[in-house]
Amino acid sequence: MPGAAEAAARAAELREQIEFHNRQYYELDAPELPDADYDALLRELAEVEAAHPELSTPESPTQRVGGHASPTFAPVVHAIPMMSLDNAMSEAELHAWGERVVRLLAQDDDPSPVGYACELKIDGIAVSLRYEKGRFSVGATRGDGRIGEDITANLRTLPDIPERLPPGSGDVVEVRGEVYLPLGTFEKLNAAQAEAGLRVYVNPRNTAAGSLRQKDPAMTASRGLRFWAYGLAENRGGPRFTRHGEALAWVGSLGFPVNEHLTVVGSLEEVYDRCRHWVAHRHDLDYEIDGVVVKVDELGRQRDLGSTSKAPRWAIAYKFPPEERTTLLEAIDVSIGRTGRATPFASLEPVFVGGSTVGVATLHNEDQVRAKDVRPGDTVIVRKAGDVIPEVVGPVLSQRPEGAEPWQFPHDCPVCASPLVRLEGESDTFCTNVDCPAQRQARIEHFASRGAMDIEGFGEQRVRLFLGLGLLGDPADIYTLDLDEVRALEGFGEVSVANLAAAIEASKGRPLANLLVGLNIRHLGGAGAQLLARHFGSLEAIRAATSEELAAVEGVGPTIADSVAKFFQNEHNRALVERLRAAGVNVTGPTVTAPSAPQTLAGKSVVVTGTLERYTRESVEEAITVRGGKSPGSVSKKTTALVAGFEPGASKLAKATELGVPVLDEDAFEQLLETGELP
Repeated sequence: MPGAAEAAARAAELREQIEFHNRQYYELDAPELPDADYDALLRELAEVEAAHPELSTPESPTQRVGGHASPTFAPVVHAIPMMSLDNAMSEAELHAWGERVVRLLAQDDDPSPVGYACELKIDGIAVSLRYEKGRFSVGATRGDGRIGEDITANLRTLPDIPERLPPGSGDVVEVRGEVYLPLGTFEKLNAAQAEAGLRVYVNPRNTAAGSLRQKDPAMTASRGLRFWAYGLAENRGGPRFTRHGEALAWVGSLGFPVNEHLTVVGSLEEVYDRCRHWVAHRHDLDYEIDGVVVKVDELGRQRDLGSTSKAPRWAIAYKFPPEERTTLLEAIDVSIGRTGRATPFASLEPVFVGGSTVGVATLHNEDQVRAKDVRPGDTVIVRKAGDVIPEVVGPVLSQRPEGAEPWQFPHDCPVCASPLVRLEGESDTFCTNVDCPAQRQARIEHFASRGAMDIEGFGEQRVRLFLGLGLLGDPADIYTLDLDEVRALEGFGEVSVANLAAAIEASKGRPLANLLVGLNIRHLGGAGAQLLARHFGSLEAIRAATSEELAAVEGVGPTIADSVAKFFQNEHNRALVERLRAAGVNVTGPTVTAPSAPQTLAGKSVVVTGTLERYTRESVEEAITVRGGKSPGSVSKKTTALVAGFEPGASKLAKATELGVPVLDEDAFEQLLETGELP
């Protein structure tokens, strides 16, 4: 407890800072401090004044209104897909959704006012609980919306999830909700971790997710997870409902906890008021929330509004504004990626923002650093919204140290000391040494990543270890890795080495497109790799093709074609490919077999954009090609139809409109697959 003199000095310092930021915010319309930091100053001053009442005066800012408010588990196919929600990131977007709902429902004959259910958006893990004949039968994660993970045994350990439902509940009841970790429990868990000398957990949501996926249910039981029910997905043999609020009340009567802050209101203005309330009071709870979910309450109207391929039209998730905090920018460093790209990043004094502790934030490129004018030693504003990569917003100029110099992009690679070159007409800077250790490590990690050869066990730390010991030099070395030497390393037992060997062996059978992605060819992504693999049928044919022949593949284009051709002209790359082939890695494309489906799309070209609910990128292309159609990457006069999923490409939609190409949703697409006719 500070003495009276020390407390008085701190109170004066806090009042001066608060008054300065009040002026910046209210008078100059130039706030320098995020809300969270401003609130922290007020809270500290209030605590000092509470401990020393003689320091509290009517003029104090605390007395005046002036501030502002996994494959580990078996798969489960969801009988009813667990759809995601569209987001409203601002009040304007929330208003736009509300107006759209009113406009769509105005076409109905029902003159009664629309009801809206407002629920807290719990920052946890969505799960589905299925009961058959009153007994808990299957509990699953959301997964990709169609297929989740079977975590029944772990969910049984949660005290909020009943094992049996009351008599008369029906033949099938499927309840959906959110598993979360209370903040008080999280703090106790971290205190115990720290006392035991173990690492502390980053945030409640990630800790809850990890706890829910433990192999040992007893471990899950020890973590103190809780559950809130937010929906009734299936109800066979139970009572019928006309409103979402009624259905949730019944779910509560079955023994499931339903959040007490669920509110049903009768107008959009009340919806907006509830959202504003929770923006201001999000931290009043013993669990984390990151928004408010708004749903049309009447189930009949929900059915009338329907859904897009990814989300219901009758619901929206109003996301709270991004959280921002200030912290010290200790240094600006440069990382080297797999293509040699040199990316500046901020090394920060760790700060808790957006649900996690942030010590590093991206600065994108040289131009961004210059535009933001952030300098080592600055106090900077850091923003982290949800799962978005943390970024430095800008400096707090009033706190800039005297003599702070603008940061200069280095001339040499910080890893291998080779020259860094900024390509003409580009914003990116590159290390010119292809043998740069940082590039080699990043290339191996990329080759083994899930989107490429999917070799478990070759994460950042292991690749760095193997490189440092001389066990790896490039991706092909994975297939000649000396497992005896690995076995001799600390931390590698027989089981882990066997798993590593099995993962390496399994990767040899990956599709050719995965290998093309893993080769780290600039500009070539998964879609382009699929097109090349299907068209040419083998790596040898792709390697022998000219740039013009590659560009002739519909959907590839000259930029990708030129990059692929140059890659295979390089002797080092050709040698790498030969070593991979010699190791037994698959180098042939999809096997051409007799058609396995009616050739309804023979002679037709169907372009897909955005994310579909019932198809992955690979499966939608296969659905088209197996029926005799083509699935190019761009819209042209030859395009039969454009299938638009969630977040479609604006350029493709515009081109389709310009050329008069029909735009189909997922249901219409499936009709096209079945009949070959446009709806």
